[in-house]
Amino acid sequence: MKTTKNAKRSTKPKRPSETDPFAAVVSAFASDPGVTPPGLGKGFGSRALKVNGKIFAMMSSRAEFVVKLPRARAEDLVTSGRARYFDAGRGKPMKEWAVVTGGERLWIPLAKEARAFAAGDA
Repeated sequence: MKTTKNAKRSTKPKRPSETDPFAAVVSAFASDPGVTPPGLGKGFGSRALKVNGKIFAMMSSRAEFVVKLPRARAEDLVTSGRARYFDAGRGKPMKEWAVVTGGERLWIPLAKEARAFAAGDA
């Protein structure tokens, strides 16, 4: 039986960042001693990156990438169409929390901004 190049590629295991874009974000902070990676378990914050105990980036229960940024920066992302305000299910959008809709290429740079904001560096 003849195999094609495509068949070989499909059997090759993918790196975690290829199958889970949030894994690439977590990896970007792996050497940062101030950042706590996501823990085990379920519920709010279980898939979150934290600095000083504060969540700055997470995957929501709806599999959306969410970052906490200064209000003006979140507003800029929302008005430019690259994000929308995060609603934790209470019917009121949170003005410092943005669901990134502008593509995965924005995730790591925005997570870095969010980390600085949460740590008080911004």
